[in-house]
Amino acid sequence: MTPRPSSSGPDPRKTTGKKTAGAGKKPAKAAKKKAPRKVTAGSFGAVPAVSPAPAAADRERLLAGTHHDPHAVLGAHRVPGGVAFRALRPYALAVTVLCGELRVELHDDGDGFFSGLAPLEEVPAHRLLVTYEGTVQEAEDPYRFLPTLGELDLHLIGEGRHEQLWRALGAHPTTLDGVAGTRFAVWAPNARGVRVAGGFNFWDGTAHPMRSLGSTGVWELFLPGVGAGEPYKFEITRPDGSRTFRADPLARRTEVPPATSSIVHASDYTWGDGEWLARRADTPAHEAPMSVYEVHLPSWRPGLTYRELAEQLPAYVLDLGFTHVELMPVAEHPFGGSWGYQVTGFYAPTARLGDPDDFRYLVDRLHQEGIGVLMDWVPAHFPRDDWALAEFDGRPLYEHSDPLRAAHPDWGTLEFDFGRREVRNFLVANAVYWCEEFHIDGLRVDAVASMLYLDYSREPGGWTPNEHGGRENLDAVAFLQEMNATVYRRVPGVVTVAEESTAWDGVTRATHHRGPSGFGGLGFGLKWNMGWMHDSLAYMSHEPVHRKHHHGELTFSMVYAYSENYVLPISHDEVVHGKRSLVSKMPGDWWQQRANERAYLGWMWAHPGKQLLFMGQEFAQGAEWSEAHGPDWWLLDPQYGAAADHRGVRDLVRDLNTVYRATPALWQRDTHPSGFSWVAGDAAEDDVVAFLRLDAEGSPLLAVSNFAPVVRSGYRLGVPDEIPAWHEVLNTDAARYGGGDVTNPDPVKPEPQGRHGRPASIRLTLPPLATVWLRPA
Repeated sequence: MTPRPSSSGPDPRKTTGKKTAGAGKKPAKAAKKKAPRKVTAGSFGAVPAVSPAPAAADRERLLAGTHHDPHAVLGAHRVPGGVAFRALRPYALAVTVLCGELRVELHDDGDGFFSGLAPLEEVPAHRLLVTYEGTVQEAEDPYRFLPTLGELDLHLIGEGRHEQLWRALGAHPTTLDGVAGTRFAVWAPNARGVRVAGGFNFWDGTAHPMRSLGSTGVWELFLPGVGAGEPYKFEITRPDGSRTFRADPLARRTEVPPATSSIVHASDYTWGDGEWLARRADTPAHEAPMSVYEVHLPSWRPGLTYRELAEQLPAYVLDLGFTHVELMPVAEHPFGGSWGYQVTGFYAPTARLGDPDDFRYLVDRLHQEGIGVLMDWVPAHFPRDDWALAEFDGRPLYEHSDPLRAAHPDWGTLEFDFGRREVRNFLVANAVYWCEEFHIDGLRVDAVASMLYLDYSREPGGWTPNEHGGRENLDAVAFLQEMNATVYRRVPGVVTVAEESTAWDGVTRATHHRGPSGFGGLGFGLKWNMGWMHDSLAYMSHEPVHRKHHHGELTFSMVYAYSENYVLPISHDEVVHGKRSLVSKMPGDWWQQRANERAYLGWMWAHPGKQLLFMGQEFAQGAEWSEAHGPDWWLLDPQYGAAADHRGVRDLVRDLNTVYRATPALWQRDTHPSGFSWVAGDAAEDDVVAFLRLDAEGSPLLAVSNFAPVVRSGYRLGVPDEIPAWHEVLNTDAARYGGGDVTNPDPVKPEPQGRHGRPASIRLTLPPLATVWLRPA
């Protein structure tokens, strides 16, 4: 980016504004006061032992943007003969130092430098009176302040262990020595110099070079008078002497894309979700009900802001009975078509929908309605935009220095260098940031598989084995373990979820427990069950006449169902790029497609694991999702002829969630084999599956799915003999859902006829393409 002019405020190079008080006429009563003592630089006492003007080398480095310690030159300093004052103010006509009653008129040394010597024994607090063409401005001197970062902050940053990194780096409005301003800090260890540029200095950082804080690679500057709402960037001088304008990696607010500047932010939000947070940790996620509605905020209701969404989304999700929403990435990203998966502002909610406090309001309102908030988090990679993280300070910094390790082969992005402690700290602190600052209840970590394997999507010869000769990315393993351990320690009640598509051993095992592979667990709370998703959708896509040949695709998931703590995802990834929407994957005519989807959802909600459903699929949207226009809400409009068909599917989802939440058998033992028992897992010829779910007390729910397009009357299923009668609590073929209303309206009593290895059995009427749930009467 090239420097740009500000859209507001006077330009000192061209201003024609009036002079401020003190620059022209004196106030009426000024004559009664003691006149300030004026001193012209070098006009007092003996000839000074040193010249107050900066040395030629310092001048050159300051003008070139390569000075590592501008505070040692600019500002006020004790020298033989008094105190030397030096200022760098490009475009200024004159600079005067104000020290109480003393006024020191500085000498114009050229190139924007001004200097003078005052006969003072100690360095005083002082201000600068700067004269530009047509105006005079009085301001604090940024170079009279001590560093704003303490030794502990710098030690933790250097060690890569600053768990609240966002409180140290970035831009923070603050008051220092009674002076209001903003402290800026950025990590750029390869930079020859860093300056702050923004609307407050007309995007010319010459006057505001930052100081290097030693070996940490951190640069820092306190700018008086700069407050919340100011846009800014860091002007970095690279090792080769070229310059680049970069957005702040820890900016907590950004401009609305396609603009790319960071914005100084201070939150004044008051939360109202104390009750939610107080009970959030009462029950572990894997032992609690969790049905998740996945949302792309910009397109759920296109055009709505965070605060407008807060008035509609919680009510909709509450009505449908979902326990959580999962937000596709909300961190700032330049290209909307990436859906948020190519992040440039890891610490900033996207400005497309409002400011960070507006996003807090949305989370708060969801919590107040009893709805948890998960968000997609993308620590695997970042885009190559030349104003963001790529070669941030002129060399590979956030990305790996080895090109084979840095370039992601699938997405044209760069992978983080997980082995660098500062980069790992940046990401671990970011995970904590969203949970602590925005009260997020869980992080769904994107693209975990691409992090875990050095050869992910790479051809032979395109990757380098690890130190043991293996394909595992040991740095990424250590990072994920540290992230999970840190988040769970710091924020009780949150859950981390891995989007991991391989058979990696121990994704949801504790980090301190080693498995057969020799690795400790990754420490996630839950893992997306990609195998279940792939196999079950493949089964459902077959014409019913062929399903008996693919029965294993439906039942194989139970072979490994307890190897991890699973989420069953029907996510946005399954309804885009030609994969078709959920209902459109189903064979048959329109009635059969809807019946298949309803049967599938009934089976999915009964299967061990937590459920996740992407927006639009809850009402059988026929078209693929598009981020340009979002769900086809018009399908629910009563004026639309087929609206009842779509409303019926949505009514089913509501009832699934209602019965699910009220039935501990469906979620209490999701991760333990004692919570599941097959009744009929091998009825391939009938296209039927039946199983029991059991809660901690052994109370059962019987789930039966008939994936054939025929009614099966008197279908016999083995059941426990201690249950005197069963009654139907949900039937996806009910008329109110758009089905044929083939139901079991009366309680069903067991008969002393053994079946499926059980001493008793019941006879049911199984509707076509439908799932039935029964509980003890």
